[in-house]
Amino acid sequence: MSNALPYCCKFLSCLVLLNSLLFIDNSMAFDNSENDKAKQNNTAKLNDVQQAIAKQESNIFQTNKARATLEQQLKNDDLAIAKAAKAINDTKLQLTTTRHKISTLAQEKQLLTSKKLTQERLLAKQLRAAYTTGQHDYLKLLLNQEKSEKIQRTISYYQYFNKARINEINKFQATITQLMQVTTKHQEQIEQLQILEKTQQQQSVDLGKNKANRKNTLASLSKKLLSSKQQLNKLKAEESNLTAALQKLTALIRAEVDLTGLSKLKRKLSWPVKGRLLRSFGSSKQGYLKWKGVLLGAPIGRQVQTIHNGTVLFSDWLKGYGLLTVIDHGNGYMSLYAHNQTLLKSVGDRVETGEPIALIGQSGGQNQAGLYFEIRHQGKAVNPKLWCR
Repeated sequence: MSNALPYCCKFLSCLVLLNSLLFIDNSMAFDNSENDKAKQNNTAKLNDVQQAIAKQESNIFQTNKARATLEQQLKNDDLAIAKAAKAINDTKLQLTTTRHKISTLAQEKQLLTSKKLTQERLLAKQLRAAYTTGQHDYLKLLLNQEKSEKIQRTISYYQYFNKARINEINKFQATITQLMQVTTKHQEQIEQLQILEKTQQQQSVDLGKNKANRKNTLASLSKKLLSSKQQLNKLKAEESNLTAALQKLTALIRAEVDLTGLSKLKRKLSWPVKGRLLRSFGSSKQGYLKWKGVLLGAPIGRQVQTIHNGTVLFSDWLKGYGLLTVIDHGNGYMSLYAHNQTLLKSVGDRVETGEPIALIGQSGGQNQAGLYFEIRHQGKAVNPKLWCR
């Protein structure tokens, strides 16, 4: 009995130990299962985050790609508008010239017609005078030997009269020929005017279509919204692009003796266009960026005039500035004219003060018509108000 009790105690202890081990094992198994679930959840969440990041990056890439495509389309639209507007402007000048020619030819035709009528009356008068002198036979007078002195005077009179009449007839014939030539030219100019008017109508239709395409492109671009940071980076890139272009142009400039710069012309120059000041020099543009020129609001198609004589250094489309003209005034001075509808001058052209160089537009993605204008000295932007009044 005494031996059985210790044995029972040992047996019970073993059972307790076994149960404890089983409990621990079950607890460990439960903990491992929970850990696995947690890991799976974390992995799933991580995958979701990674997918979201990848999707966002893809969206950004696609957006940038789409914007790049649309910006290229915007450039094409601006250039198409510029071509149509330039054609209309050229046709307009041709119409003015043709109308002036028609007016001049009409006056000349009127004068020749009046001259013709005067010559007709003079010839009629001469013929009546010849008739009233009598029905003398010129051959009989030559053969008649009586009163030779009288006959000689009569013959001289006849010769003088015939010579004067022949002279007037020649003048009359010349007037008729000239009148016919003027009448033909007049009619040709009228026909040319009709052709030009039809051409202008078609050009206006083309311009309207190009403007509609540009409007659609801008609407698509506006849907591809940029964050403030992206917008800032975009403007910085555009400014850097302009600066780099100007540096290249500066390196190509050859000093011209007759280009004296703008240093002595402060407060003496006229603004390139009459318009309302929309943005002033030095005001905030985006973030820490400032306006390096002025933005002048003006109606589309109004002429842009150069502030001073100089040579055209750049005349093309530039991202962020649209159709841009840059003029060298000498001694390190330049003027810039951006967002034009069309450019009227080419690189290398010499321009004089007040000469039209472009037409107001809204190229480069502008929503409002106007002119962006800068003056730079040695590559650094200066306040245009110090020069223009």
